[in-house]
Amino acid sequence: MNVDWPRFCEVIKGANNIVLTSHIRPDCDALGSCLGMAGILETLGKKVRIVCGQSVPPNLAFIDPENRIMCIDQDIKAEEFADADLHMILDTSAWKQIGAMSDTIKNSTYKKIIFDHHVGEDDIDAELFKNTTAEAVGRMCVEAAEHLGVELTPEISTPLFAALATDTGWFRFPSVSEMTLNIAAKLIKGGADPAAIYGHLYERETVGRVRLRGTVLARVQTELDGRLAHTYILPDDYEKTGAQTTDTEDLINLALEIEGTVFAVIAVGQPDGGYKMSFRSRCQTAANEVAQHFDGGGHKAAAGAFIDSNDIDEVQTKVLDYVRKVLGEEFATV
Repeated sequence: MNVDWPRFCEVIKGANNIVLTSHIRPDCDALGSCLGMAGILETLGKKVRIVCGQSVPPNLAFIDPENRIMCIDQDIKAEEFADADLHMILDTSAWKQIGAMSDTIKNSTYKKIIFDHHVGEDDIDAELFKNTTAEAVGRMCVEAAEHLGVELTPEISTPLFAALATDTGWFRFPSVSEMTLNIAAKLIKGGADPAAIYGHLYERETVGRVRLRGTVLARVQTELDGRLAHTYILPDDYEKTGAQTTDTEDLINLALEIEGTVFAVIAVGQPDGGYKMSFRSRCQTAANEVAQHFDGGGHKAAAGAFIDSNDIDEVQTKVLDYVRKVLGEEFATV
């Protein structure tokens, strides 16, 4: 699915008061795309507010120096933006991913659109603007700026570069193409500083995150001749290590770094219950198809789901048995 850009521009030009929302447990693509899109729309003279179901995690606070991203019922009430005439949902097409904003969006009467790159969508009553081949919504925002005739500025380019870089594993994932690097070049020309962004993301480790990483690595197990690697985080590991829940971001990639591993799984215990599952793939078994089996979603190389159980043994049995099955089928003839 590709974006109908003339229609997108028509919708944007017809709106004056726009609310932007992205998914809970936000990453840089979610937050950066909201901030970059806000800058694009404000250049056009639009009134823009960013309201999400969760606050910006501390490790990503650098991306929003002006604290523009508001949390529903914490920083702003739904009635305070009831005057909006357009609600844009970025980087997700699933109700459960919108969190506490879902009821507000369902009950609103203003026009809704989805601006996303994920495959599949729920029954959200919204007009779709999707490019499922795009490596990041941040890339789509750059394209939106071009179609709307907006020049990239440092304020727009910085969050969008963070979005693009992180959703491509700092340009090392298979999704990276010539177009990806062309987009990155445009953002650098627009004022993004890759070294500064990388420093904020990867060179500010806390003792807690380092200890949590050690815990995750100590629990790694491999199966299927090393093709499958899996590990887990328990809810009380945060207190034991001094880590934050946001410190779990990208830890699954440690398992995928093992030579011979083509599929990785991590079960991340949530303080308020349940386990967030993350899947990474570099084989024919698609991570998003595995995630969809557990009512999750994502991309071929990276996806996630949520298991409503507090029993790690039950969670691992349920998930890993299925992963073993699909990987066994793929490699049965190898």
